[in-house]
Amino acid sequence: MEETSLVDSLSATSAASDPNHGWQKVTYPKRHRKQVAADPSTSGNQSAKNASSGNVFATVEQKANERHRAIQSMKAASVQPSSVPRGAGSDDDEDDEDAARAQENGDETAVKKPKQKKPKKPKVTVTEAAAGIDLNDLAAYIAEISVSYEDRQDIQLMRFADYFGRAFSSVSASQFPWFKIFKESPVAKILDMPLNHIPEPVYKTATDWVAQKSPEALGEFVIWSMDIILADLASHVAVAKGTKKATVQSTPTRSQVAMFAVLAMTLRRKPETLISILPKIKDNPKYQGQEKLPFIVWVIGQASLGDLAVGTYLWARYLFPTICGKLSGNPQSRDLVLQVIERVLSSPKAKSILSNSAVRKGERLVPPSSFDLLMRATFPPPPSRVKATERYEAVYPILKEVALAGTPGTKTTKQASHQLLPYCVKAMQENNPELTKEASGVFFWCLSQNTECYKQWDEHHMGNLDASVVVLRKLASEWKELSPKLSPDALRETVANIKAKTEEALDETTDPAKLAVLKETDKLCKSILGKLSRGFSCLKGGVVVILLASVAAGFALSPNADSYNWDKLRAMFTSSTQSFYK
Repeated sequence: MEETSLVDSLSATSAASDPNHGWQKVTYPKRHRKQVAADPSTSGNQSAKNASSGNVFATVEQKANERHRAIQSMKAASVQPSSVPRGAGSDDDEDDEDAARAQENGDETAVKKPKQKKPKKPKVTVTEAAAGIDLNDLAAYIAEISVSYEDRQDIQLMRFADYFGRAFSSVSASQFPWFKIFKESPVAKILDMPLNHIPEPVYKTATDWVAQKSPEALGEFVIWSMDIILADLASHVAVAKGTKKATVQSTPTRSQVAMFAVLAMTLRRKPETLISILPKIKDNPKYQGQEKLPFIVWVIGQASLGDLAVGTYLWARYLFPTICGKLSGNPQSRDLVLQVIERVLSSPKAKSILSNSAVRKGERLVPPSSFDLLMRATFPPPPSRVKATERYEAVYPILKEVALAGTPGTKTTKQASHQLLPYCVKAMQENNPELTKEASGVFFWCLSQNTECYKQWDEHHMGNLDASVVVLRKLASEWKELSPKLSPDALRETVANIKAKTEEALDETTDPAKLAVLKETDKLCKSILGKLSRGFSCLKGGVVVILLASVAAGFALSPNADSYNWDKLRAMFTSSTQSFYK
């Protein structure tokens, strides 16, 4: 009990002394926390410390300034640095002073040595290098490699190129800037290089040897030579575009003059080699592109100098289609390609040579597909005419004659007409009066060469009503000029079929525009069939008159004319005439 009362008394005493009477106030320290203000006396002491620490480097800076002034005065008085008193400082400062003194000594004692210029090599031109080729040495060399590599003509041709490579090894790239010349010169100039520098005896000896090689070996050699030149072309293009910093070698490993020379000699002497490799290069991206076109023009131009027919063949089948496709909008490409065919046709005997060689080994120099492209380039819509259109108009007549040349009825002529007729139908469908007029004329040439073309016309009629109307209209208006060239029987059958199809379409068509075309077609068919009937009747009448006249003349001259029964003779002629008209 006493212990309990003691505890109670202590609790009461503590409660009386506590102003909160034993209660505690709950607070949130984070919410009511206050920053303690900095003690001014403390910050003052810290500033004093910083100030005192800053004075530590004052003496160092002072000594450095003194040394700097001493060095400057030493330079001004031109005295040795050793006479200048050195202040006490760090080792680094002493090293700096020694370096300055050494620099001054070096400036006073150094003597620059003049650079020795290397002697320049004499520049050798292509003409000078070509003049140095010894004819006897060349003949002996090619005779030797012909024996050493008797069974390897490909190696012989490579060794042949190596010989000219050594002959032109001293010619630098600056003396033969072929890439620049090809870009800036006309075709006539680039075709002459580099063979215009090679003496004629050397050229003849080399080309006579080349002519003895097999077509297969020559084909591989031409491709090999072209690839080497194109590799050099790639480096030139890279430098021109800025994608390659390295400059072109002044003297290439394999002389480019030599590669151009041996390639040109091969193509001029054996131009048909390029035709044999055409399938390999025609669709190969390696030989396509704007940058490569001048070189391809040079290659085909060399072949055309050897054979005009081969040059025309390559131009029509390979070169000309390129400017009608991806390069169609490039005037420079178009100009280059046109220069090639203009140079070919400028030859005095070009027309006769090409006409006589219009078909080469069963293939036409100007195939129907290329002739269609040429026809469209020559007769474009008026808004699409360009400066080159007049140049196309100049070369078109001769190329058209070559494209349509051939003996009527032969296999190649029939094949050409069969392939050309669909192109003509498509051209006449376009709203281009000049092209339509030209295509309709070629259409009738097809009919005159191959009776199978009448069936083609019949098949294309309903799908190409506008073209069919153009043909019928031209036939009706120019009947006297065109009908003698056509087959009457085939024409009558075709027009009758067209008339029947037209009448059937008239019953099913409700489109006003199409109805107008069908009605005109039906009217023209009736007119042409009438002319065919009248023409055939006149023909039969003429035959009967000739027959009667000949028999009467024979009867009158007969010595036994009185013994003939005139009634029987009259009856015979009457029956013959009736049977003829049936």
